[in-house]
Amino acid sequence: MSRRDYMNTLVQEPPLDYSFRSIHIIPVPTHMRVHMHMHTTFVHVLTIVPVLLYLVNISEATEIQASASLDLVSEDPRPGLRPLRHSKSGKSLTQSLWLNNNVLNDLEHFNEVVSQLLAYPQNLAWIDLSFNDLTSIDPVLTTFCNLSVIYLHGNSIHRLSEVNKLAVLPRLRSLTLHGNPMEEEKGYRQYVLCTLPRITTLDFSGITKADRTTAEVWKRMNIKPKKVKIKQNAL
Repeated sequence: MSRRDYMNTLVQEPPLDYSFRSIHIIPVPTHMRVHMHMHTTFVHVLTIVPVLLYLVNISEATEIQASASLDLVSEDPRPGLRPLRHSKSGKSLTQSLWLNNNVLNDLEHFNEVVSQLLAYPQNLAWIDLSFNDLTSIDPVLTTFCNLSVIYLHGNSIHRLSEVNKLAVLPRLRSLTLHGNPMEEEKGYRQYVLCTLPRITTLDFSGITKADRTTAEVWKRMNIKPKKVKIKQNAL
């Protein structure tokens, strides 16, 4: 199978769907969790007894919280119309990961978890993080250079400047941000189009030539060029 045919096959794979699962955090992969537990245990041995008892209680509480949240690596995704295909190692061959309609507030350990779930994490092309509790656009998303579709609508992202982080993604073509507080900022749509000139779909709406023209006019009116300071020779 050629690389082109292989990539086409991956694109046609159904998504790995963990939506509507009440996921609070991106859990630490099992192998990392064991290492952290061993390290914590070693530190506990070196502490005095009162502190040891206190830290043990904290450790137990943390483990209870971690076990209460969904471990994506061990749990089965939601069933779809078509069955998921897997590599010989048991990892999914899909390029799409859906984590929408959960209660995520950060993407800590996201890279590690994706590597555990997908056979080819570097080929991740579609990530759905809509309807969570994210307050910013995590830079971890920019490490997946093949991302072409990102859904972030229905979150709690306030600052319009967060969009700047996505400008480094060369294949990003579709982005959703509506339902975030940033949407209320003046010139929201124009700012996004100026920052991400390669996208063709914003908030499920196609980008027209009129949209591009409006964005360019807005940019000239609202983004002033930086003034170059000329040093004067001392008399």
